[in-house]
Amino acid sequence: MTRAAVLPAVGAPLEITEIDLPEPGPGQVRIRLAAAGVCHSDLSLTNGTMRLPVPAVLGHEGAGTVVSVGPGVEHVAPGDEVVLNWAPSCGSCHACSLGEVWLCADALAGAANVYAHRSSDGTDLHPGLNVAAFAEETVVAANCVLPAPAGIPLADAALLGCAVLTGYGAVHYSAKVRPGETVAVFGAGGVGLAALQAARIAGASTIVAVDVSSEKESLARAAGATEYVIASDNTAREIRGLTGKHGVDVAVECAGRAVTIRTAWESTRRGGRTTVVGIGGKDQQVTFNALEIFHWGRTLAGCVYGNSDPVRDLPVLAEHVRAGRLDLSALVTERIALDGIPSAFENMLAGKGGRALVMFQEPGDRPLG
Repeated sequence: MTRAAVLPAVGAPLEITEIDLPEPGPGQVRIRLAAAGVCHSDLSLTNGTMRLPVPAVLGHEGAGTVVSVGPGVEHVAPGDEVVLNWAPSCGSCHACSLGEVWLCADALAGAANVYAHRSSDGTDLHPGLNVAAFAEETVVAANCVLPAPAGIPLADAALLGCAVLTGYGAVHYSAKVRPGETVAVFGAGGVGLAALQAARIAGASTIVAVDVSSEKESLARAAGATEYVIASDNTAREIRGLTGKHGVDVAVECAGRAVTIRTAWESTRRGGRTTVVGIGGKDQQVTFNALEIFHWGRTLAGCVYGNSDPVRDLPVLAEHVRAGRLDLSALVTERIALDGIPSAFENMLAGKGGRALVMFQEPGDRPLG
């Protein structure tokens, strides 16, 4: 038995409860979690913005230690430290053949075949986004684990699995920010703070952070923001005022809201690029007229998982961390126990803080709090 955060139904409160976790079968790995990040995507799964089978164990950003492996697993062994990869590419679908592994058609197919998690009454629990990281231990498909980078604390390494890959990738692979360009990042949560650091690493000149909360300014400036704007009806005008009345070269939207996407678009210069990272609901309609699309010549692009390849990019991010260019701990504003996840969701809805990190205690450790 192991403790986990279970979503019994869409819209229902999370239940912190014990679940049954059998030993790994063929091609599976059992992991003892060290830490798991609380991502906005987890919140989107609870409220139905993103769909998944329920009941489910949520959590997709984590790192831990291999406890045991099933038959056929050779690339990791008990005792190895690993980072969870919630979207492993199949390597054979059309997107993968084009090198666009972040769009892999089968990235989430493995979850349907794992189902090692069960509630205490024997009910199958879906492993949310493949890895079910909101649990003291989990069983995942072998292609969902990558070696943890050497020299980086395992708890910090958990953030590499989603927030940092997404934020860094949005800047470097989707928007392709060049040295000297101006950048605006909308939303200063975990992904937004990673994007701000990525813009600094890319050599952006002016870096504008935009958020609804004035309390995040110090976090944003520590991450690399040179300017801070409180979101309002005037945001686009303020950003143009900070950039010679032109607008920024690149806007990165991390909120997933129609009004924010539209504002990000209006904040970019003529010929600029807007990258949308945030996940919005189907009811979030963004409208443009045909003339403005022609006149402004801007590019609007969606961005999935930062257009990143975890196998390729994890070592790149690790080198930035080791060189001091990327500060993982600066993304974390709260370290919590498993039962603190509902409160972390509330803070997220209220626009408070950066990343909340669930810290799992090792055997014999004292509980958090």
